[in-house]
Amino acid sequence: MTALFALATSLLWGLADFGGGLLTRRVPALTVVVVSQCVAAVVLGAVVVATGAWSEAGGRLWFAVAAGAVGPVAMLSFYKALALGPMGVVSPLGSLGVVVPVGVGLLLGERPGPMRFAGVAVAVTGVVMAGGPQLRGAPVQRRAVVLTLVAALGFGTVMALIAEASTTVTGLFLALFVQRVTNIAVGGTALYASVRRGGRALPEEGGTAAVRAAMPALAFVGLADVAANGAYSLAARHGPVTVAAVLASLYPVVTALAARGLLGERLRGVQAAGAGLALLGTLLLATG
Repeated sequence: MTALFALATSLLWGLADFGGGLLTRRVPALTVVVVSQCVAAVVLGAVVVATGAWSEAGGRLWFAVAAGAVGPVAMLSFYKALALGPMGVVSPLGSLGVVVPVGVGLLLGERPGPMRFAGVAVAVTGVVMAGGPQLRGAPVQRRAVVLTLVAALGFGTVMALIAEASTTVTGLFLALFVQRVTNIAVGGTALYASVRRGGRALPEEGGTAAVRAAMPALAFVGLADVAANGAYSLAARHGPVTVAAVLASLYPVVTALAARGLLGERLRGVQAAGAGLALLGTLLLATG
């Protein structure tokens, strides 16, 4: 079950990143974060009420609050990076945040066997290669790399926190709802401050109408993100965090393939080899 939930996490995060990156090319990044999370919060709020998840409130929700505070910073950094550089280059660097939950798992006493240890090394190497990272070039490219590394640290921290935010399925619904509400509070505050400093909350072309037209895509990004967080929490609960975190971090392969199929971004030889190594690492982790 760990492998299944973790791979579902990769699929959902990969598609959410692809959609978020595209939206940020025409809608301000903070607006993408806040609006997409608002949609997710509304849906989760209805689920919490329907399931009576309020009864699961407890001290573990502080992990969800912390994850919600870190999440907008990571998402904003990542979406800006995706808007700057080719998705197939930026996205794999974002997966380096896997070192945070893997490190937590090791500190908690998890000790992967030789096969799984090899799988971790192969999968992480494959994910980085899948982007064919280009660290030399114009200043914009260097800025994209810095933003992506900030996002990676944030994503890894969110993964570690959300895995500790609940112990039951209904509790998970409440934790994800609290995380989204905190996301909105932090992201909304940042958006307000940006507007006060002269930034834009709406696209230069189309304004409010453009945001309304993008609502289906914004809703998809928000719901895919929350579903990915939920799937990862279940993966970490059913098996070793070191395995769940690495498999969940294969999402850049999904983003790169989506960019290849829908945007026509060409895969270089190193990217194709990286995708193959990522799949090999998945097999080693699943069977080790």
